[in-house]
Amino acid sequence: MAWQGIEGHDDVVARFVAAASRGRIAGAFLFIGPDGVGKGLFARTLAKALVCPAPRPGLEPCGNCPSCIQASAGSHPDIDVVEKPEDRATIPLEVFIGDREHRMREGLCWRILLAPALGRRKVAIILDADHLSDEAANCLLKTLEEPPDSSAIILVGTALERQLPTIRSRCQIIRFAPLESGTVATILRRDIASGAIEAAGIDDATIDSCAARSGGSLSRARLLLDPHLAGFRARLLDMLSHRPLHGVDLAREVQQLVEAAGKDAPPRRARLRVVLGAALDFFRASLRSSAGSADAGRDGERQPTADPELQHAVASWGGSAEQATVGIRCTLDALDGIERNAHLPTLVDAWTVHLEPAAPPAPPGKGR
Repeated sequence: MAWQGIEGHDDVVARFVAAASRGRIAGAFLFIGPDGVGKGLFARTLAKALVCPAPRPGLEPCGNCPSCIQASAGSHPDIDVVEKPEDRATIPLEVFIGDREHRMREGLCWRILLAPALGRRKVAIILDADHLSDEAANCLLKTLEEPPDSSAIILVGTALERQLPTIRSRCQIIRFAPLESGTVATILRRDIASGAIEAAGIDDATIDSCAARSGGSLSRARLLLDPHLAGFRARLLDMLSHRPLHGVDLAREVQQLVEAAGKDAPPRRARLRVVLGAALDFFRASLRSSAGSADAGRDGERQPTADPELQHAVASWGGSAEQATVGIRCTLDALDGIERNAHLPTLVDAWTVHLEPAAPPAPPGKGR
């Protein structure tokens, strides 16, 4: 049975339950895993359990005390959550140590030193830890090395390589794997039934297909329920597999799809992430194919299965491992550009320009 509604991470739950039973909860954690697998939700749920003054066995918060009620409402005075603002490329330094007029009299590093106001301990959750500036990361080092008694600091990121070595060495690393496609489908159905996702008319086959193509990411699966994105994916794979690749056409169609998400930047960025994620699936599958492996992938990475569209596109492309590697690299760079709030039309243009050399050359006399 899922712990506090958390699906797919029973091994991580067991690790924390065992540590809590021994009274050995560490002072600093680094949660690492793909986007959309529930790391942030797990951190918030864990914080609720850690601050509850009368938890039940199995690290279960009582759910009835003032501490649990405020934690559920997101207003607990002892749970501090910080994240990257939408309009910033990094988490501002001031979030941790206050502005110039209030250095170390405001900010997370100051608040974590205060005694708990309501719960058993203080918990700080740093979402988007991939986007800590060097200055912000360095100012955290002392706090991470010697966290105050009765406190816990949880950083949430996607890859160890995106954290400073000094951050990694001061935290207990907790790895989150991609979700099983069946788990993703179960959560989607539950959210649709409860009204948490507006997806009227979505049938079971569509849900299962989106879950299978999500790469184990619930957030990506939810976006794939958008019929515009679902329809564009086949077109995208066809354009990527075309020889030679027509970068101008690809850029134009991707930009049209992104702009159709509306005028606000967040939904545009979310839509482009899905497009680039599908391109990444294509290039990774192409790399595995050219290397002679049908299902090998990076450690901890769940590969799309039973995906005729992707399989057909890879077979049509037939490029080399080197070309697939170039496609992976420039697509990852484009994804990083989204997180850095790059101008999206310029980002798409740059991505397609770099993709064109990765396309296999046309045979002599063809494509002229």
